[in-house]
Amino acid sequence: MPLQKKTGFIAGADIEQFKDFKTAAEAAQLIRHGQLIFDRLAALPFPTLAMIQGFCLGGGLELALACRYRIAEDSPKTRLGLPEVMLGIHPGWGGTVRLPRLIGAPNALDMILSGKAISAKKAAALGLVDEAVPERQLLHAVHYYLKNKPAAHMASLFQQFTNQRMVRPLLGKWIERQLNKKIRQNQYPAPYAALENWVKNGVDGEQAYIEEADSIGRLIVSDTSHNLVHVFYLQEHLKALAKKTGHPVKHVHVIGAGTMGGDIAAWCALRGLRVTLQDREPACIAPAIARAYTLFQKRLKAPQLVQAAMDRLTPDVTGEGIAQADVIIEAIFENLEAKQALFKHVEETCKPNALLATNTSSIPLDEINQVLQHPERLVGIHFFNPVAMMQLVEVVHGQKTQEANLDQAIAFVRQIDRLPLPVKSHPGFLVNRVLMPYLMECVLLLQEGIPPEVIDEAAVSFGMPMGPVELADTVGLDICLSVANNLTHHFGGDVPHLLEEKVSNKALGKKTQQGFYRYQQGKKVSQKVDYKQYDLKQIQDRLVLRMLNEAAACLREGIVETPDDIDAGMVFGTGFAPFRGGPMHYAHAVGFKSIKDKLAHYEHTLGERFTPDQAWDFLISAPEEGMGI
Repeated sequence: MPLQKKTGFIAGADIEQFKDFKTAAEAAQLIRHGQLIFDRLAALPFPTLAMIQGFCLGGGLELALACRYRIAEDSPKTRLGLPEVMLGIHPGWGGTVRLPRLIGAPNALDMILSGKAISAKKAAALGLVDEAVPERQLLHAVHYYLKNKPAAHMASLFQQFTNQRMVRPLLGKWIERQLNKKIRQNQYPAPYAALENWVKNGVDGEQAYIEEADSIGRLIVSDTSHNLVHVFYLQEHLKALAKKTGHPVKHVHVIGAGTMGGDIAAWCALRGLRVTLQDREPACIAPAIARAYTLFQKRLKAPQLVQAAMDRLTPDVTGEGIAQADVIIEAIFENLEAKQALFKHVEETCKPNALLATNTSSIPLDEINQVLQHPERLVGIHFFNPVAMMQLVEVVHGQKTQEANLDQAIAFVRQIDRLPLPVKSHPGFLVNRVLMPYLMECVLLLQEGIPPEVIDEAAVSFGMPMGPVELADTVGLDICLSVANNLTHHFGGDVPHLLEEKVSNKALGKKTQQGFYRYQQGKKVSQKVDYKQYDLKQIQDRLVLRMLNEAAACLREGIVETPDDIDAGMVFGTGFAPFRGGPMHYAHAVGFKSIKDKLAHYEHTLGERFTPDQAWDFLISAPEEGMGI
């Protein structure tokens, strides 16, 4: 009789054990032991079957691959994948051998090298599972396979052809070119190692397994793996912040159907909530509804699911949803008086226990809540654009915010599958506060005549997903200027005149086809430059040190509680080089004194914007305490 678990099939290995490995040889030896156990499972003379419900990831999928049959529940909760590359390693218990052998190299390597998980239905289409059936038919399918013992699934002739010795080098070069468009080998070596092993050893013979184990042994003790494991724990930390409030949100009312408000409403509807979206007139709401439909089609695909999501999203010009909503999110333009007037009306209309939230990115909560009879009800729920792609949401608390309301906001953010980061209400909060000096230094470099391509290459070679020049163009130079003006008003400093000139000339970036770059049909037009003519390391230093110094200032001011919170905010909110573990983790690895000395050097040569923050002295004197280690 098959055994069933309540929480999915298997999520993979215990990542905590990664810390125990001291050498590559020690890790490879333990991996090899696991391979041999799975080999014994695969060699059993009687039928073996994995019945998969929920997540089946990493070592769990490798265990299933060692079985003769695999039956999966056709449910949105069922996800199958090999996400090891997210931890700086690759599958080690036979996954890089058995999966290509089962479904052919192209499909298998797509899963292995990206780490992405797939649905049960897609797994069945690929041949990864034998059947994907509704829950009510699972046991029937299991009994059929165990009783009738049909032939185990085999790759098609074409899929077998992709694993042949003469084909692998050619296919491997093509796949490597695709990898190079997304990542760099010196930053993320694991996908390249998995590809190299497959090209060299294929999917037959013991040597393929031995080299898989040796390869993962070397990767698991690398700095990249250690840092990506740190990022994994940062994610788990943010997830764990959500306490069970006992009151799951059912209805969200969003006021403001612009890009941000409309996309917040769409995301909440996608996650299964009933949503009412309010703006001045139907014409203001229509574009948001159209964008929501596009999102639902892309994510849900099945027409009936798309229609169900559309049914959950209701235009609401008169604001009738305010009285029924569990959460009310304000996403109008950044004007204090307008927000105060809105919340005064909302408080008079909404349920007594409804959560009042603002998506403001710059106005302190303790200014907005002055008009409220119960200012403790107001929290900030600050999403980042694009809402459907950015995992992080800053959950902002003012001096008067009640802890129970903060907890409720954090739980709501987790309910809609986002990562909540509690931050103190202070100009820029965390992410914009730390990011803006980085972007302003980039503009100063442009003013000095450094080509935008060179600046972006310096940042990407450090590990950023996108260079700061392209990032500024993507965000919008008008928005960058608005945030920069706000932050310099509070913290001092000057806004680079080049940024003001661009905005004055209506060159706002990608949305106007002209910013620091020129764009054609939404694509950046780059010029060829000789990078060797420029000191990329110095450009990197100037960009990253400004960011690190501001991060240290945020830590000193208590904007967040720990350095880990800063790392989480910047990795999940901006994509800060994940393989470096986050800005504070990176600073700790380089050495806090070294960071301070570099800042002092640039302060002497470039000015007071590089003056080391006082926080570095504390971090230098008590580094382990400062890092919360």
